Amino acid sequence: MRTSIFAHDLRVATWNIHDATGGDGLRNISRVGQVIRQLGVPLIGLQEVACGPADANEVAELALGNGYHWYAIPTRGHRSAKQYGNALLSTTPADSIHIHDLSIAGREPRGALEVRLHWKGHGLRVIVTHLGLRAGERRLQVERLLALLGRVPNVTTILLGDINEWLLWGRPLRWLHRRFGSSPAVRSFPTRLPILSLDRIWVDQPWTLSEIVAIRTHETRRASDHLPVVATLRLPAGA
Repeated sequence: MRTSIFAHDLRVATWNIHDATGGDGLRNISRVGQVIRQLGVPLIGLQEVACGPADANEVAELALGNGYHWYAIPTRGHRSAKQYGNALLSTTPADSIHIHDLSIAGREPRGALEVRLHWKGHGLRVIVTHLGLRAGERRLQVERLLALLGRVPNVTTILLGDINEWLLWGRPLRWLHRRFGSSPAVRSFPTRLPILSLDRIWVDQPWTLSEIVAIRTHETRRASDHLPVVATLRLPAGA
């Protein structure tokens, strides 16, 4: 019997949880937790998650209640009120955490959360981000992000998040594909009738990317206005 050169299938997800507010207009963090349990992935990046000092218990509720470590950065909101940003839930602890400011003057603050960790012997660098709404803003943010992401030997880089790019031929997507390789676009927004591929996952070793799907169920349609997107990576043996 021929032995496969692939030893581990790693499933990763990205999900804009829209502050746990679903298509029915109701805010319900327990519905988000239920979907996260159903996904059962080792790594999930979240956007629009309440994660300021006053809200950290909410991220912890999502993480610890489902067996995850959690890492988060607020990017918008006021210290005296709710703050929102990006988070990574991981079944393995981080080796290091880095925060990158992608804010553009005059626009809503944005950032990227970079977490380095090991999963079953594989070195991973996971970047979770949520880019701006204007085309020019996204171009500047992608340029800044790519300047930060030099290749790291023996480490697989995974970029995931709500890229907010409506145009599949837009320059930000072309630049990201050039750096990471082509990644399938799956329709994830809005949940009631998904027509836009805003939520994306790239891997700097694109041959490891075996599948990307948007998870459309009764629960995911109710929990947020974005569907979670899940990718399967076939990591090589011998790491």
